Parts: sequence; structure tokens; C-alpha cells
Amino acid sequence: MSQEIMAKDLENMTINPSGNSVAETNYPEKLMITPSGNMVESTGEHHHQELTPPPTPTKAQQAPRVDWANYSKRVVIKKIVGRPDGGAGLVGAAVTIGGWVKSGREVGKTSFAFLDLNEGSCPPNVQARVPLCLRSLMRLVVGNTNGNPTPGGGNGGAEEKTSGNGDHGSATAEAAPNPTPGRTIAGQAHLQLNDGSCSTNLQVVVDASVAPLNQLTPTGTSILVEGVLRKAAEGTKKNVELKVEKVLQVGTVDPAKYPISRTRLPLEFLRNYVHLRPRTNTFSSVARIRNALAYATHTFYQNHGFLYVHTPIITTSNFPSTGEAFQVTTLFSEADKAEWEFRALRQPTDADLLDTRNAVTQKTKRVLDLKKSNKESKATIDAAIEDLQRSKELLSKLEEKFRSKLVKVPEKDGRIDYSRDFFSRQAYLTVSGQFHVESYACALSSVYTFGPTFRPELSQSTRHLAEYWTVEPEIAFADLEDGMNCAEDYLKFICQWLLDNCIDDMKFMSKQFDKNAIDRLRQVASTPFARITYNEAIELLKKVPERKFEIKVEMGMDLAPEHERYLPEEIFKKPVIVYNYPKENRPFYVRLNDDGKTVASMEVLVPKIGGVISGSQREERYEVIEKRIQELGLSKEPYEWYLDLRRFGTVKHTGFGLGFERTVLFATGLDSIKDAIPFPRAQGRAHP
Repeated sequence: MSQEIMAKDLENMTINPSGNSVAETNYPEKLMITPSGNMVESTGEHHHQELTPPPTPTKAQQAPRVDWANYSKRVVIKKIVGRPDGGAGLVGAAVTIGGWVKSGREVGKTSFAFLDLNEGSCPPNVQARVPLCLRSLMRLVVGNTNGNPTPGGGNGGAEEKTSGNGDHGSATAEAAPNPTPGRTIAGQAHLQLNDGSCSTNLQVVVDASVAPLNQLTPTGTSILVEGVLRKAAEGTKKNVELKVEKVLQVGTVDPAKYPISRTRLPLEFLRNYVHLRPRTNTFSSVARIRNALAYATHTFYQNHGFLYVHTPIITTSNFPSTGEAFQVTTLFSEADKAEWEFRALRQPTDADLLDTRNAVTQKTKRVLDLKKSNKESKATIDAAIEDLQRSKELLSKLEEKFRSKLVKVPEKDGRIDYSRDFFSRQAYLTVSGQFHVESYACALSSVYTFGPTFRPELSQSTRHLAEYWTVEPEIAFADLEDGMNCAEDYLKFICQWLLDNCIDDMKFMSKQFDKNAIDRLRQVASTPFARITYNEAIELLKKVPERKFEIKVEMGMDLAPEHERYLPEEIFKKPVIVYNYPKENRPFYVRLNDDGKTVASMEVLVPKIGGVISGSQREERYEVIEKRIQELGLSKEPYEWYLDLRRFGTVKHTGFGLGFERTVLFATGLDSIKDAIPFPRAQGRAHP
């Protein structure tokens, strides 16, 4: 109702001599506008009320709106530089930014430092400007009142000091900005700050009156600063920079000891500093890509009604056809602990043995002396001999204890007695969550697990890890074709997800490591996969001249990595699903086909890495799977619980496993699987 009355008032608006608008109200109900803008009833017959102009917005109200982080009192750099306008629309906003210095440079001898900040949320940097105090400036630039040349060049010319991180793809320091009216660059230092939210850094401009520059410029320094976003200087690639008004926190770095230097560092070198390598551009991008793939995985399966199941890491079923497994036991640690306690509390030291031996020697000499003397009585000699005998017996016991082990690993019938172990039987680190997730598929229909798996690979190759992550869906009432359809849709989904949600990091990896990385994702996301049987694959590979392969192609063989790559890269030029492998190449749980020679298994092959998914329709027939266990010479006892799924309410079901690190390699273009996981575990390496 008030809006309708206001509209009528506007129709009767006039201008008074002072130039202000007034409303001429002449309604039966006398209304007036109060200074606060409200309408009230007037007591006069005819009333003119001067409209109050709207209040002038405060500085805070005029400033652009910035999205602050939910759980830390700062603005994530990605929220600034990740905008379509590169942050230009946020000029004038007061923000708090935190991150690690990627590169720092001082320019001039008087007043400013520029820093590019990035806290890891995205690829670009944001520039911040911080004032310098004169005392700090004196420590950074050698002042000279005699007109002699200053270090860095020229009579009083600007001195430039640079510090930065030049790891694979790291941004180097930018050229000094061109001077603009009202802007000085004397004594400036530029720092590129990154907070991990993206690959772009934020440039920060620091003044010495705020903080000493020599504490801020070294690569790796962490800072938390307050300031105002401003338009970046002409001649830079940035849209915005941060002029710092206050430094809240500084985590200093000794440049002489910091291993992540500005030099372009080999990935092999960075594997020695896996706890620091996330600060490099390469591994921060890999981390964000890996995160996006994990998020996409959960999104795909949740959107399709799958239930996420946490399968155990410790299992008593040594997964067949996977070779050795890591054993879990406390027997050796208990034995070592008991022995250590025995040695620490009861076993003699070298000094104890030496003292006892000296005592025996001295007592032996005393007995001999007594026997030579004609003055000592027989009783005295006998007492000395008895004392010597006790000392010898003590020495013998001490020497035996020194050589012996009090506690040994328990044995039974010449073998280790695992009934005395923590789990009362042999236990292992899992090499797959398949068996356990199958039990949930046989009750909840569509499920998946996603977690770490382990295998003691005695290899230092670029393809092997001792700890790796696997995505394993399982679908009830489904056959092999259903599994192939799910695998294809899943791969297409996660590739498209990276293109839609992680393109900046993908562009960085494509530029630095593999120019075909983005095209490869697009191909997988948009192209129907080829599907051929194992026999067809072998025939195609046989037609290739032998000189192209190190391993000769023969029917019945397991395809080697070179064969798995050749099919999608050279023959089909797109992903390929190979299915119906010989039963001799597959484990007992894979469903036997009607021909009795092949089984319903499949492998998804993609360019660059070859096999990325392995799956099968599971054998649901109890008699058949029991016979397969016998044929392979396996003990039935460890799998009795697994066979219960066939004994009670058996159901046709299918599933597969995707190697997560191999998928990261496929996406990023990296060559070594040890660079696709945050903390690689391999033979001889389990630290940190």
C-alpha cells in the first residue's frame, strides 16, 4: 500500500526554490513524508513536505563485496583472481590475504616491496603492496652520502634483489611496473603469493614502514597481511594487486637452507622433499587435479544411486593372482620388545662382564698365593676356593645371558604359530576391496569403495607403488556389458569434469609436461569407446611388424603395457575395451563363459598409460567357483565367508577397479606414478 501511495506522490512532484523535489499531497487522507522517508498522516488541509535525499553511502558500503573464507579470517586468492574480470571488480575492497611467497624482488632504494601471493586455491597471483620503514631500507640497500655508486648499479640507481621459486612451471618475477601519476616505485619489492587455492599468484606491494622487506622476500616465506585491492600497474599482466597496510604474521625462511629454490627443479629431486613439494606450481596443480578427480568420482556414483562403503585395510584373504601381500603381525614386534626389556633390565653390560672377569682373575691369583704360603690354614684356603667357584659360576651365567635371547617368535610344528598373533591367524594389508564390497552389493545392489590398497612391488619403475588408491564399484543384477557401460560412462564423466572445473591447472600441466593432455581428455569425454574381444585384439596386434614390440604377441599371453598402449594410440586412436580373456589369465572369481575357455573379464585401455580399469562379471554359481578354486590349487578355508555369498541368495553381479594414480598420470601427462600421489611409498622408501 505504501508503494502505491508513493507512486501517486511522485506524479505530483514539484521543485521548490531550493531546487529540492517536493511532493504535493492533496488526498482525502492527509499524508506526509518524514525525514526518515516514512509516510504519516498530516494534520494540515494542504501540506508540502520536502523529500529528504537518500544518505550518501559510507566508504564501507561503496566497497565491492568480497567472499571471505568460512573458517579462517581471510579471503582466498581464488576468489579474487579467479573471477571473470581477474579481480578488477574488487578494486577498493579491504581484504586479508595469507599465503607463501613464490618469488620476491626489491626495486629501488627507498620505500616499497611488491609480493605476488598465492595460497594455492588457483593458478594466478595477486599483487600486494607493503610500505618499507627507513631502518629496514638501510639494511636492504647500502646508503651512500658521498655520491658513490650503490650496489646494484648506477649512482643512486635502483637496486634490484630477486628471490623466487622456479620449480617446474613456477612463475618468474615480473618486470617492474611502469610508473604512473601519483605512484612511486622507488624501493619497491614485488612478491608473488600463493595460498594453494589456484595456480595464479597474487602480487603484493609492501612498504618498509609496515614490515622489514628482508623478512618477506625469500621464497617460501609465509605471510598474512591486511590491505586494499587496487588496479595493477601498467605493464604487468595482473588486473589487481594488494597494497598492504598491515602485516599480521610472518613465517620466515633461511634462503640458504630452503631446498625449494627458484631454480627449475627436477621431479626426481623433489621426491626427496615430498613434504615441501606441494609448494611448487607443479605439485599444487597435481593436488588440485587429484582432488577434482576424487570429487568427480563421488559425484558420479552418488548421482547414480551407488552407496559408498568403507572396506577394511586389514584382511585375512590374500587376494589371488596379485602376488605377494604385506603381512600384518605383532609377533616380531612383541618378541623384539620383550628382548629389549630383557636386555635393558636383566642382561649384563660389557662393563659387568669385564668386572666379573677381573674379579675371577684376582680371586684365582689369591687362591694360588694362599696355596704357596705355609702360614694360611686349610680353612682359609678352602673358603677362598669356594669364593672363586661362585665367581666363576656367576661369570658363566652372565656370559650365557649376554649371548642368549629370552623371547623368540612362537612356533608350532616347526612353523610360526599365528594362533598366538594379534588376529589369531595370518593377516595382510589389502590389495583390493573387491571381496568385501561384493558382500554389500549382494545386499544393497549398487555400491562402491574408494581407498588405499597395498602390494610389495619389488620394483623402482615409474609404474609401480607399494601403496596406491583404487576405485571399485560393484553392481548387483548386472552382467559384463553393464559393467563395461558403467566403466565407459565413469571415465567420460571424470574427464569432462576436469575440463569443466580444473581447466587452469590442466592448461598449466599441458604447457609444462604434455601438450596433448587436454586433447586427450576431450577425446575420452566425447568419443564412444571401441570394444573388441581378446582374440580380436591379439589378431590385430599380430599384424603389426614385430620390430614395433619388445614382447612377441602370442595367443593366450597377457597383454604387455606396450600392447595396451598401441591399441588405443595407433590402431583405434581412442579408448578400447578388451573383453573375454582366457580363463588361465584370470582369477577364480571371474565368471566362466559358456565356451569353457574364456571368462567374462574386461580391460579399459586409454592412450598414454594403457590399462586404467580392470573388471569382470563375478562367478555367482557355487559349484563352478568351488571347482575353479580347486583347479588353481588354492586353499578353500580363507574364502569360506566369500563363498557364503553364493550359498545364500546368490545373485549375478559385476564390478571393476580403477587405478587412481594411473588416472592422475593419464590426466596430467606426468611420467612417473610416484609423482601422482602425495606421499609415494615404494621399495626402500616410506618416509616421511
